[in-house]
Amino acid sequence: MDSITALLEGFATAAQPAYLLYALLGVTLGTAVGVLPGIGPAMTVALLLPLTYSLEPTAALIIFAGIYYGGMYGGSTTSILLNTPGESASIVTALEGNKMAKAGRGAAALATAAIGSFVAGTIATVLLTLLAPTIADVAVQLGPADYVALMVVAFTTVAALLGSSPVRGLASLGLGLFIGLVGTDTLSGQQRFTLGVATMADGIDVVVVAVGVFAVGEALYVASRLRHGPIEVIPIGGKWFTRDFWARSWKPWLRGTFIGFPIGTVPAGGADVSTFLSYAAEKKLSKRPEEFGKGAIEGVAGPEAANNAAAAGVLVPLLTLGLPTTATAAVIVAAFQSYGIQPGPLLFTNNSAMVWALIASLYIGNVMLLVLNLPLVKIWVKVLQIPRPYLYAGILLFAALGTYAVNFVVDDLIVLLVIGVVGFFMRRHGYPVAPLVVGLILGPMAEEQVRRTLQISEGSLSALVTSPFAAVAYSVLVVLLAVTVVLRLRRKKSQVMV
Repeated sequence: MDSITALLEGFATAAQPAYLLYALLGVTLGTAVGVLPGIGPAMTVALLLPLTYSLEPTAALIIFAGIYYGGMYGGSTTSILLNTPGESASIVTALEGNKMAKAGRGAAALATAAIGSFVAGTIATVLLTLLAPTIADVAVQLGPADYVALMVVAFTTVAALLGSSPVRGLASLGLGLFIGLVGTDTLSGQQRFTLGVATMADGIDVVVVAVGVFAVGEALYVASRLRHGPIEVIPIGGKWFTRDFWARSWKPWLRGTFIGFPIGTVPAGGADVSTFLSYAAEKKLSKRPEEFGKGAIEGVAGPEAANNAAAAGVLVPLLTLGLPTTATAAVIVAAFQSYGIQPGPLLFTNNSAMVWALIASLYIGNVMLLVLNLPLVKIWVKVLQIPRPYLYAGILLFAALGTYAVNFVVDDLIVLLVIGVVGFFMRRHGYPVAPLVVGLILGPMAEEQVRRTLQISEGSLSALVTSPFAAVAYSVLVVLLAVTVVLRLRRKKSQVMV
């Protein structure tokens, strides 16, 4: 009942006209960037981080949450009408959705994607509401060694399981951990890796790194791969809703929701894994398996529901443990930290009003997204016609202006350029960028907890693994790695079959 009361108070806050406008702004931006190929929620949140410093924390986080949810909605439009997934989680939607559009059933594909996203997002947000406070209450009891174990789980899973190669993921994580060491050691007062630059003594700002990797690096990478000539968009054809539409969609929506949410809560589970699992499940359970690969509506309904449910699931470890498990979640953690707020078990105690207003805004944002995506889909198609040179030039301009506005120091622009070039080459050579940001954010926290554990145990390394929770966490890590490898192999097999 305490959670229900707190949620109702959150609705009272989120329903204020100013916060409703911020939520509308967030979901609108999120849908727009989801529609545009190559521009994801992580880039948008990173780009807006410096520009939202004038807002209060609740308003800024409501905008970022709206962008996150909206990006998941908008990605289906470009997948269905262009056969160009803007995010890896939209790849499966393109498999069947584009075939439906080419067959003159684009309206039905867009409708099942939008309604499935709404159903899954709402159910998953309810589960987030019920689970998050309980997990936070348990997490308050954890000691330093337990937090070290949690961070090792996050490091290992995010680095080893994101991207095409575990070695490249670990290399990206190592670079992030190294950047996190730059600055002044809080224990000894010694400067580390500052190269004698005075402004580096305070470390490299997480916001500068996030904008450099996600905005500058990604913009350079996508711009370098732009297609020449006009973009061909398939016209929206067919009826939006029929009796057959509802009969074939509602079960995949529910199945996708309950596949996506638990996978989203697992470090490095992510939306892309859940979408492939949902697609495989629908293909196996379908009474019309011969339609798969030719435009089966179940192949759009299930994966889109799994996609949005996983997005809500990712917020569970983020809010309750402070562990970002996706690229966008890592940037949202940076947004929390920029306001001096540390997500984790104490978030529900120290910032209760803010976090419940944030969760309430997710419900409101879901309704807004349903309204934005169905009647206004033709407007989002027009967004696809924005000239790409103007778009990416604008991204680079805002990235530079926003970074300079953080500290008003020219050195930050040099760091931004260097990090952006590094991010470009990482993307070009298949190195995932999410582990870099996760390492940068969690590295200093892990170092602090390791030191605290060793101080309490008088230097005994065994203290890091003898805690019951830590032992369970490391055991779960081994199982998690094995299961995820199996799931990845199944996903590749399903791709080959399709």
